[in-house]
Amino acid sequence: MSAQPNLKHAPRLNEAAAAELAALLGERFTTSPSVRAHHGKDESSFAPVPPEGVAFAHSTDEVSAIVKICARHKIPVIAYGTGTSLEGHLFAVEGGITIDLSQMDKVLRVSADDLDVTVEAGVTRKRLNEHIRDTGLFFPIDPGADASLGGMAATRASGTNAVRYGTMRENVLGLTVVLADGRAIRTAKRARKSSAGYDLTRLFVGSEGTLGIITEITLRLYGIPEAISAAVCPFPTLEGAVRTVIETIQSGVPIARIEFLDPLMMRAVNRYSKLDYPESFTLFFEFHGSTSGVAEQVATVEALAQGHGAENFRWASKPEERSKLWQARHDAYFAGLQLRPGCRAISTDVCVPISRLADCILETHADIAKVSFPVPIVGHVGDGNFHLLCAIDPDSESERKEAEALNERMVMRALAMDGTCTGEHGVGLGKMDFLIAEHGEAVSVMRQIKRALDPDNILNPGKILRV
Repeated sequence: MSAQPNLKHAPRLNEAAAAELAALLGERFTTSPSVRAHHGKDESSFAPVPPEGVAFAHSTDEVSAIVKICARHKIPVIAYGTGTSLEGHLFAVEGGITIDLSQMDKVLRVSADDLDVTVEAGVTRKRLNEHIRDTGLFFPIDPGADASLGGMAATRASGTNAVRYGTMRENVLGLTVVLADGRAIRTAKRARKSSAGYDLTRLFVGSEGTLGIITEITLRLYGIPEAISAAVCPFPTLEGAVRTVIETIQSGVPIARIEFLDPLMMRAVNRYSKLDYPESFTLFFEFHGSTSGVAEQVATVEALAQGHGAENFRWASKPEERSKLWQARHDAYFAGLQLRPGCRAISTDVCVPISRLADCILETHADIAKVSFPVPIVGHVGDGNFHLLCAIDPDSESERKEAEALNERMVMRALAMDGTCTGEHGVGLGKMDFLIAEHGEAVSVMRQIKRALDPDNILNPGKILRV
């Protein structure tokens, strides 16, 4: 993670621009300190950095008009969804205004026959699934937080279902994006494949609002499985648990979710969610498919797990039991905070090829033993992605530096194994220092793209790249 950003900048929002924004939006443009403060923080460990104003948009046309005003006055603009990001993506480190897209919350079109849907950027994943529940379809990407789909596309989010259904990269069919000069473009039609020109959709997915502001998204949908089964399985050793993951994936089992929690995280989850699972190295499984297909998956994975010393699977077969299990997993971040009341969490996010997962986690687990604060491990290990939660004293500079050093060692370990510094959280402010180590000369190409699309550097400046 990078050090705290340098926040010394001259005010960028001038009276003329503020007057134009107020004329356009009325009370939906505000410089209220409380509203600005709300839009200047996320779930990261960085100190909040509020914008100079907040504009609440209701349509792509309004976003376009807002950006045109800001472009004329060279005022930075930062897109905002629900504020659940983890790497300082939302901070106005170079001043400017926030465009809040949360009121752009319409499901514009559902095509059950084509298995796709188009939504405005402010629609959250839970609301989408509630809207389409009666169609027999669902949207599987589940980062835990009830994030906006625009924000999920902007950060290339994934989560617990990614091992089977992929990430936002695989599930976004097309976007409507407002560029730095205010033009609105559509990146693709609804066809499932195309060879027509550059793949602009993939360019903007994961760009974190630095190349354009996503206002509409067309997404893939999936049929709700005939059968779903979930289980919790403890292991006597870390290596046994991780080897089970690797062999499950290499055996071609189409498992939907496979999550890893170490004993410290299991202790935290049990306390926070009032569960009673063994405080061991643990895997959470979920299987999707036909009744016979799920039975075959279960039999295969049970055999693999027993070969690595696993104890009996504990099943969550009823929908309410599964919901409780996965809610506990999604609440792991907040559970980890309770290990040390008053702490601040620094969350890490590496991902490695599945064949190197055991090496990376084992070496990282040994490294954790050297630090002075609690560090539970949790991860979407089915695709090689895992996290540390460093529970540091927010008033201790020495602990922050210790956590940063631990994270840097882990990132460099992952890069040496042909992995990445971030599997799903994105770069934001927190991972900027690692991009050159990961991508080398390709970072200069990223800078060229940024300059071409945003020559005045007004779109979420100070994130991903130092331009």
